[in-house]
Amino acid sequence: MPVYVYWGEDDFALEKAVVELRDKILDPLWTSFNYTAITPEQPNAIIDGLNQAMTPPFGAGNRLVWLVNTSVCTQCPDNVLAELQRTVSVIPETSYLLLTFRNKPDERVKSTKLLKQFATIKSFALISPWDAEGLERAVKEAARNVGVTITANAASMLASSVGNDTRLLYNELEKIRLYSNGSDKSQDEDVVLSLVRNTTQNSLQLAAAIRKGDTDKALTLISELLAASEPSLKIVATLIGQFRTWLCIKMMIESGERNQQEIASSCEVGNPKRIYFLQQEVKSLSLSRLVSTLPLLLELEVSLKQGAAELPTFQTKVIELCRLCQAN
Repeated sequence: MPVYVYWGEDDFALEKAVVELRDKILDPLWTSFNYTAITPEQPNAIIDGLNQAMTPPFGAGNRLVWLVNTSVCTQCPDNVLAELQRTVSVIPETSYLLLTFRNKPDERVKSTKLLKQFATIKSFALISPWDAEGLERAVKEAARNVGVTITANAASMLASSVGNDTRLLYNELEKIRLYSNGSDKSQDEDVVLSLVRNTTQNSLQLAAAIRKGDTDKALTLISELLAASEPSLKIVATLIGQFRTWLCIKMMIESGERNQQEIASSCEVGNPKRIYFLQQEVKSLSLSRLVSTLPLLLELEVSLKQGAAELPTFQTKVIELCRLCQAN
């Protein structure tokens, strides 16, 4: 099919797939004539893209029209829908139409139903940080793409280190590839330990240390993260996300909800099997204490955005948060 729909929050993986598609269908000598990327700011972007997709390519190869960050699968005016219905089924075999956006297509929208009939749809959703098996599969697939052989333990360690940051994963695998210098030998966990920055997992470990009120460990982790040049606002975002999840879980427990599927849906936890472990994690924390953590985290975020010194600001708030969690 000459129509492709790519969606998801994994920007790096999605952009990589776009490049692969472009290189696959375009003649490199005619790319400047046959490749068009249309952003939503351009007037009549969708209709213009559809019209260009109906235009035969110049010279050799095919034509690719890319509608970047289009809203066609979330809201589609009647005139755009009519043009889509008229065009999508008759696009020439030498022309390709690519639509990309971050959010999942709305199944209720007529344009989504239409594209499901004629388009190849691929998801580039981020893997949940808790999905250890999914993260390890992603590491192994990326290693094959880069041309690196790693052991199972090394894949597990790498998955724990980079989490669902695909861009960072490929950067770290490239370092391992250069280190291996073309060797067929499987690179083990010692190589990963020596070359790879452990950031995502440490941010989650920091959240766990704060939850347990372990001030010493929390202060050590924040020092290590900042020393490794981990962006301070990214650390705060991880903490806020984790504590919001814990708060939601606690609220559902307090309300008497026991259905793990319902709790997972309400708290936006991708894997319902994770709910049991989250329930155990918040068992010793009171609802009021969890509620009180969020203002402190937001104060931390505001201070950092206003240019406060990172380490002392983090240390002060981490101590406050640990003391708060100790008070249960």
